[in-house]
Amino acid sequence: MLRPIACLAHRTGRALLHPYCAAAFGVAFLLLIGSLSHAQPLSLTATGGDPPRRGLDFTGGTDWLNVDKAINPADLKGRIVLVDFWTLCCINCIHTLPDLAKLEAKYPGVLVVIGVHSPKFDNEKKTESIRKAVLRYDIKHPVINDADHKIWRRYGVESWPTLILFDAEGNYVGETSGEGNFDVLDQNIEKLVKQAKDKKLLKDTPFPFQLIREKADSPLFFPGKVLADAKSSRLFIADSTNNRIVITDLQGKKIAVAGDSAEGFKDGDFTKARFSDPQGMALVDETLYVADRKNHALRALDLKAKAVKTVAGTGEQDRYSRNRGGPGLKIGLNSPWDLLYHDKLIYIAMAGHHQIWTYDPAGGTVDPFSGNGRETIVDGPHKFASFAQPSGLATDGKSLYVADSETSSVRAVPFDPTGKVSTIVGEGLFEFGDKDGIADEVRLQHALGVAYKDGKLYVADTYNSKIKLIDPDKRSCKTFLGDPPGWLKPKMFNEPGGVSIAGNNLYIADTNNHRICVVDLTTKAMTTLDIRGVDAVKRVMTAKEKK
Repeated sequence: MLRPIACLAHRTGRALLHPYCAAAFGVAFLLLIGSLSHAQPLSLTATGGDPPRRGLDFTGGTDWLNVDKAINPADLKGRIVLVDFWTLCCINCIHTLPDLAKLEAKYPGVLVVIGVHSPKFDNEKKTESIRKAVLRYDIKHPVINDADHKIWRRYGVESWPTLILFDAEGNYVGETSGEGNFDVLDQNIEKLVKQAKDKKLLKDTPFPFQLIREKADSPLFFPGKVLADAKSSRLFIADSTNNRIVITDLQGKKIAVAGDSAEGFKDGDFTKARFSDPQGMALVDETLYVADRKNHALRALDLKAKAVKTVAGTGEQDRYSRNRGGPGLKIGLNSPWDLLYHDKLIYIAMAGHHQIWTYDPAGGTVDPFSGNGRETIVDGPHKFASFAQPSGLATDGKSLYVADSETSSVRAVPFDPTGKVSTIVGEGLFEFGDKDGIADEVRLQHALGVAYKDGKLYVADTYNSKIKLIDPDKRSCKTFLGDPPGWLKPKMFNEPGGVSIAGNNLYIADTNNHRICVVDLTTKAMTTLDIRGVDAVKRVMTAKEKK
């Protein structure tokens, strides 16, 4: 039996829970159980040998989302059910969501996907955090909060994401872990549909969802990153879930908007171009480079001509080419999350590859720069160092500072190719919390953003909903802004994802509050940026969503 190829460093030795993120190296788990055991070449299995048949059971979960009441397994009889064990921080889980949406579209009414959210981080245990993630990633199937991992343990799950398939009678069929398993799932769902039809068991009427909605007064919707440029007095906002780039002056007055807000992958003038979950940005003269995260591409915005073109990436995710560079438009990328320009190169936080890459605007080439692609925390020479979902970049001109989100750490990466990566704060994949202090006693929680000024790093400590101030030389950390633990709602921030500095002001993408905050670095006085002249995106509900 083939065993999973997974990032074993993402295990924990804790007695009660042994999760890790399943890496996507192209091997599904083969050997389907029971009546579909003949299926070849793609099929499903469990990780530790042939498991006993298990029926659907959501006992132990807490709140349900996207439905108006808890789902009883009996309600699912007559439908094929795919249970997705996920956690909202996990890049492999995020990569799996488009495949689930494709399967739902291919088998409407027949296939029901149930998301079981089994958290890694403490912040992810909160139903409100899951609700925001469901909206941010446009998840349109039921999700249950498995805060105490009771469902996870019942099914013997060991990695995120794990997908378990059940037939129309509620019987366990098989499972697979990691991303990139659309084909294996599709083939087996198709067989299960045929079997259910032959037995006259299949239901194909719409399942009664009630998708959650959110009213946002801001024209922004889950802005992921922000870039402030003092020289040109401009602010660039990745309006991520609105799939567009909003450009204002530093006071919030509209200059331009790039992207028509519909999700897609299209070059052209600002009014017709399309993005998909854009994130980090880098400004080079009058060209704004954008990490088009879900399109796995770099886009170049000509700010004078108001036109968008793709300069790197194919529009498709590349899960395998961690060590191969080349012409930008011929090399696939993997969830680029942030960008930084230094000395004629654009550095890329390649979250999906757990590496740092570069893009050369003059030569049009992309290349791996630092990290071996293993999802963990290892210091040392570039080719031996390991990162875990790097998501934020900053520089003092000497080193590249990285918000390494899955290890809740901040790393220092020398520009010198002969240098060595070092860790400023943070210790591992399962060492997180909210603790100020010095060196190894410091704890962050899934930090996504970092900015540099006057010898200090301002870190968006995302899951703690705080801004931390870190001295990279002393390895010290203290809370700069944010509420103490247990603070009553509404909190100052809600999972900020990006930070940038212009002059004496810190600009914060307060992601889950759909706003940009502006903080005076001297007085700590904070205001919400008044964005003027930018229309909100009208979110049209489908008939299915209105039910």
